[in-house]
Amino acid sequence: MNKILVVLFLVIGVWSHSQTTDYNTKKGYAVNGYDVVSYFDGNPSEGKKEFNTVYDGTEFKFYNLENLNRFKKNPTAYLPKYGGYCAYAVAVNGKKVNVDPETYEIRDGKLYLFYNKGKNNTLQFWLNESPNKLKSQADKNWEKIKN
Repeated sequence: MNKILVVLFLVIGVWSHSQTTDYNTKKGYAVNGYDVVSYFDGNPSEGKKEFNTVYDGTEFKFYNLENLNRFKKNPTAYLPKYGGYCAYAVAVNGKKVNVDPETYEIRDGKLYLFYNKGKNNTLQFWLNESPNKLKSQADKNWEKIKN
């Protein structure tokens, strides 16, 4: 009986510390190492190694100590939607696609990131179609692919 309790305790411990969302961690950090707080100030900036934290099993970097502290006070306010994958691709294809961290939109207080290379600026596709309809579809698709 004691062995069962020990195993159960270990499983619960690992489960409680595991990542709940698959974050896009290109370059080893969420949002390609960009400071998620800086988007809400209208100036996306690359984070610095000395200002970092781990949230939900994922490393985040910040441009300065002030932004790091803002994130720590309310991390969910700054998390990118869909784990930082391209919002348009999640909506249209239900796929996780890397992003250009400087192609983004703040909509209803949330950060949305987009792929942008060559003639494929998915933010423009998003805006030219129906962003609210696409957001609704992306929310549904994300529930299926987020882990």
